[in-house]
Amino acid sequence: MFKVTPNPPDTDPASPYEPDSNKLNEAAERALDFHFPSIADIKATPRTPCTLFTVDPEATTETLMVYLVETLASVDVMVHDLVDHLEGGSRNALLGISNSVMLAEITANRVLDQIDPPE
Repeated sequence: MFKVTPNPPDTDPASPYEPDSNKLNEAAERALDFHFPSIADIKATPRTPCTLFTVDPEATTETLMVYLVETLASVDVMVHDLVDHLEGGSRNALLGISNSVMLAEITANRVLDQIDPPE
């Protein structure tokens, strides 16, 4: 059975909302203010750090730096393993990330040298 359907379909031109756009705008503003606080509200709220992932406050600077250097070295190895499987722009981007990691590792090593100078 074939049903005749106009293209586009006929619709009722009357809106289900009142034509008073001020009420609609006010409601939208209230909703935005409720869901998205202003920058002043955000800055006035005291920062409470998340304790889900925390670093031991008793850890020494040297311990933290050693962990940082080891983590950066691990990331560098993972990136180089991935580079072998890529070509073109993705490979170049990953090599750029690798260079950034290497610079961070060199910087962390320099900090370690200043904490405990080599003999």
